[in-house]
Formats: sequence, structure tokens, C-alpha cells
Amino acid sequence: MSLLSATPEHELLIDPTNQAAVRVDQLTRIYAAGGQPVTALDGVDATFARGTFTAVMGQSGSGKSTLLQTAAGLDRPTSGRVWIGETELSAMSETKLTKLRRTKIGFVFQAFNLISALTVEENITLPLRLSGARPDSRWLTEVVDRVGLGDRLHHRPAQLSGGQQQRVAIARALAMRPDVIFCDEPTGALDTQTAAEVLGLLRSTVDEQGQTVIMVTHDPVAASYADRVMVLADGRIVADLPQPGADRIAEQLASLGGRPQLNREG
Repeated sequence: MSLLSATPEHELLIDPTNQAAVRVDQLTRIYAAGGQPVTALDGVDATFARGTFTAVMGQSGSGKSTLLQTAAGLDRPTSGRVWIGETELSAMSETKLTKLRRTKIGFVFQAFNLISALTVEENITLPLRLSGARPDSRWLTEVVDRVGLGDRLHHRPAQLSGGQQQRVAIARALAMRPDVIFCDEPTGALDTQTAAEVLGLLRSTVDEQGQTVIMVTHDPVAASYADRVMVLADGRIVADLPQPGADRIAEQLASLGGRPQLNREG
């Protein structure tokens, strides 16, 4: 369900050989901090396959949040290229980027980012209304059932628990059938049991709906729900591990106290 028209600019940005949900090529992001350049991303290459769940980890300042923001089109890279599906973001105008984010990308944040004046149903359908898209009532019913909010549609966020609010955020992300859902510490504000429920829900969207999820997290247990764990240090990928389990993830993170060594598997 895309509102992007096939304008000449859009056509020029198509990469017909790209079958990934997200791909970044030599991605670099340099910030100015106190008059000095700080390299947050240093030539990162990564491909995120469709229908997979990737956890992105690293110590504070490793570049993991910058990777998410640039891959999602929320921040412009200093150099390098980003594709969402077959569409390259690098040369797109802000207007076209906004349209693409509304139709191709879902977001789930730690702070939920719900609008307090809107009901659950209105928060879920907000991306559709902003895009001028016609709601698919059958799909929306399925999404609401999947997140277990059928009896909360007319409640407002303040009437919900933290876990229920995060479920609303996930439903909102799914409403447009996006190519990919980016999650930034989605369980950081939740207790252990509620976090497990939210992570299980994200896992099921991958397994049952073929959704693509890329999640930044600091929690090895949360990362263990993913198919793949990518670890960053000093703006570079230093480990790319398939289903390593919470213990091995914790060991990998602990090892970053020394000089990181590239460790790729799979």
C-alpha cells in the first residue's frame, strides 16, 4: 500500500538488483561536537533480509542509534547510500522522504510516542490518515486482534498500562503494512514480563506475517529474540552473529572492553 507515485526522480532511485528490506553501503555519519568532528558511523556495510529480525547492539556511543536513524531516513548520512527495498534514500527530497517513511517504514520507540488526546483506534490509524490512504478494515481488525487490544479501542493512552501502550505503538507501525519496522529500545521502559510479551509480539510479526524488524537494544535477553545480532563499536560492525543466545551476546558485549576485532559468522 504505497502512495509514492512513479515520478522521474523516484524511478532514478530504483535498484532492481536489491531484494533486501534494507541495505546500507559505506555509511558514514560525522557530527560536530564542541568544534571537533565525531565519527558516529565509519563506512558501515550491512544488508537486512526481508522477513528477518535483527538486533543491533553496542555500548553507548557505538553508533547503533545513528545506524537506525540513518537507515530509517530520519537522519542524513555524511556519505554512503541507503536503500529501503528497491528505493535509494540518499538523493530524495525531504518531502519524498516523509512520504516514504509514512508508507514504507514503521517505528516503535521506547517512549511509545502516542498522542494522548487520541483513542487507541485513532492512534493506530493515524499513519493512514496522514497519508490519505483508505483503511483496510480487515487488516486493521487482524492487527488489533494480534496485539490483543480489541477491548481497548476507545481508551486513551493514559488509561493503558505501559505494555498496552507499546502494543498500540506496534499496531500503529503495522497498520500501513510497512517494508520494515525500526524499533529503538522498545522494551526499555517495561518490566521483565511485559517486555517478554512485547518481544514475543515482534517475533510473531516476523514469523507469521513475514515482517522485517530491526531493533536497537542494550539488553542481551531482548536481543536473543532476534534471528541475528549485529554489534557495533566505534561506528563499525565488530560482530555479526546468527541466533547467538543471551549468554553469548553478553560475552560479546563484555569483550568490547578491549580493542574490538571483527567477528563475522553466517
